[in-house]
Amino acid sequence: MTTKTLHSSSLPPSPFHKGEQTIQSRFGVRDRMERFGSRVIRDHMPAQHQEFYSQLPFIFAGHADKDGWPWASILFNKPGFIQSPNPKTLDIQAMPIIGDPLADSLKKESLKKDTRLGLLGIELTSRRRNRLAAHVTSHSNDGIRLEVDQAFGNCPQYIQTRDVEMLDPRTLPQASVTDIQVFDEEAKALITRSDTFFVASYINSDDNNENSSASEGADVSHRGGQPGFIRVDNENTLTIPDYLGNNHFNTFGNFVENSKAGLLFIDFESGHILTLTGTVEIIWDSPETKHFEGAERLWKFHIDHGRWIHNGLPLRWKLDEFSPNSLLTGTWDEANKIAQAEARQDE
Repeated sequence: MTTKTLHSSSLPPSPFHKGEQTIQSRFGVRDRMERFGSRVIRDHMPAQHQEFYSQLPFIFAGHADKDGWPWASILFNKPGFIQSPNPKTLDIQAMPIIGDPLADSLKKESLKKDTRLGLLGIELTSRRRNRLAAHVTSHSNDGIRLEVDQAFGNCPQYIQTRDVEMLDPRTLPQASVTDIQVFDEEAKALITRSDTFFVASYINSDDNNENSSASEGADVSHRGGQPGFIRVDNENTLTIPDYLGNNHFNTFGNFVENSKAGLLFIDFESGHILTLTGTVEIIWDSPETKHFEGAERLWKFHIDHGRWIHNGLPLRWKLDEFSPNSLLTGTWDEANKIAQAEARQDE
């Protein structure tokens, strides 16, 4: 027993937490991902990541509020608003827009010591993206300083390319905030036509083993597909396919440990934001999966509450082209037609 304990304690900490490891084991990739992760997941940013963040006009952030609800947010400014004075530090000279729950969480009276953020830097013109797990070390009225816990690159699958333009905020209507508890008709319409959204997840590091603390906390990730890949089941529930990915299972690993999620939808043409938080139900095996091209599994999102932030962004995006990977996947309309055709054959 003593020999085993000494041997275990001498092993380097895993780059994956318990939830991620559980799913990797479920699909038989645990050992391979441990070897891969130990090479590519770092506790600092390589030089190319530092340079990458400095050229972005926006970045996405995931966090959990004081009640434990995850939210996904967007921070933006002119390129250069993100700087990295050293491989462990990221300075973001921007604050959340009015109505963003992250703004409330960053208030001095709300901010907890070492508040965790998950960050996603994504360049929609090139499909390049990198991710960070970090914690807040200080903040002011102008920005946030973060210390990096983990840094790694992400594959560009399912990212639609878009050109972005920043408008003069002074020429735009004043932003307005509306709280919602269900999907209203405007929300249903935006979700149904969306080809992109962002999902935040969170686990409390106190609930997990001490050797994987760097991979815990908050995460935010991109999800993409063809318009119609998200099904609005009713005013409370969405059903979403999960496609083949990089086997990190960062998002689903968090879901296994904590079934709460935050979703962010952007109306790329108007600058409206729909931000939601609620609970998740993973459907590992569903007869519907076989009818949906590209789906490995499904998950449902049940809204608890959310906000419309109309005219929240001075950014506008123009669709360039769909990801080749997205074009290989299906929509719920197509899946329904396939299911109906099979049912007729069985009659």
